[in-house]
Amino acid sequence: MQPLYAIGDIHGQLNALQRALALVDADGGSAEQVVFLGDYTDRGPDSRGVLDLLIHGQTSGRNWKFLRGNHDRMFQLFVQSPPQSDPHMMVELYWLHPRLGGDTTLASYGVDASGTRREKDVHTELLRAVPQSHVDFLNNLQISFETDTLFLAHAGIRPGVALEDQSEENLLWIRKEFHQSTADHPKLIIHGHTPVDAPTHYGNRINLDSGAGYGRPLSVAVFEGRLCWQLTDQGRMPLVPAS
Repeated sequence: MQPLYAIGDIHGQLNALQRALALVDADGGSAEQVVFLGDYTDRGPDSRGVLDLLIHGQTSGRNWKFLRGNHDRMFQLFVQSPPQSDPHMMVELYWLHPRLGGDTTLASYGVDASGTRREKDVHTELLRAVPQSHVDFLNNLQISFETDTLFLAHAGIRPGVALEDQSEENLLWIRKEFHQSTADHPKLIIHGHTPVDAPTHYGNRINLDSGAGYGRPLSVAVFEGRLCWQLTDQGRMPLVPAS
């Protein structure tokens, strides 16, 4: 059975991404299919470097699939003219707020978003600094990917809604309703979006966001059908539902 690899939320952590890709190459080789679960940018120190690496792999013909995360959509909207805000964000938050980490993404492009600078000036400087290849990458991200047994999306799905009918809002933002559901879904759902201490198998879903955006390890897993292993420096470690 052809394996499928999945990498959790990266959040600007270039060194962690390089390590995760090295684990994939050591386990299966550079030709294997890898699905990235989104949130490539924000919080970590090198969002630009992360996008450079991913785009290089894409243009080099690596078998990589890229899902859109909510942070990627926030960045995508900000580099429009005029800049837009994601309608799903809480009113009191703003992408450049340190809690969301857009300020660190801009810093990786050499743009200072701190202090009292006007948004218009920050936006104009960013448009000059961000390569068109990065804008194209953000604009062309997928919102989901599936196999016969797995359905991969950044945040998860709305329970009870057919997979083909899931909205982008659910796939990028959902939390409570999805996390609280113990129902069997049509396929095993692989997601990130909500940090946990370590990759966790809940029976009907697997969360691979282990908090790289907060300096914790970036997780990578390999699937053969519904069977799953976490990749570590010691090799594959089975990832099974908690008893």
